[in-house]
Amino acid sequence: MTKEDKNLFIAAVILGLGLLGAVDGIVFHQLLQWHHMVLNPNIKLEIITDGLFTAAFSALLIWGGIKIFQDARQNKLGHSWMIFSSGIFIGGGAFNIVEGIIDHHILQVHRVRPSAENPLLYDLVFLAIGVLLVIIGFLIKRRYQSG
Repeated sequence: MTKEDKNLFIAAVILGLGLLGAVDGIVFHQLLQWHHMVLNPNIKLEIITDGLFTAAFSALLIWGGIKIFQDARQNKLGHSWMIFSSGIFIGGGAFNIVEGIIDHHILQVHRVRPSAENPLLYDLVFLAIGVLLVIIGFLIKRRYQSG
């Protein structure tokens, strides 16, 4: 992989992390209202932690955009849609895996759908989707590198 492709891939991974964070925050926290970042009887704490979560994934999206801009200005940015999409998938999947393992299982600050009859099932599907996204990303990347 060229240095330019590596720069594009890294920026895409950062964007993928932020993108899946946005999907999580928008879909699970706001639209479906299944959970907050920290489940607590204190609604102010729940809203503050959701806000910090939104700030974190927004920062990732901004960082990824700035990296692309800076690398493009210096003519150090690849142009392969396959490399870009592989990074998005890998970053997004990594978000699900890391957030799922840390928040749902280790820290147990929330579940994907705590009010479900079987909340563990939702947590495991969330992790499985993350693994699937990472696998898709690596398959796309491998196809690009072999072609």
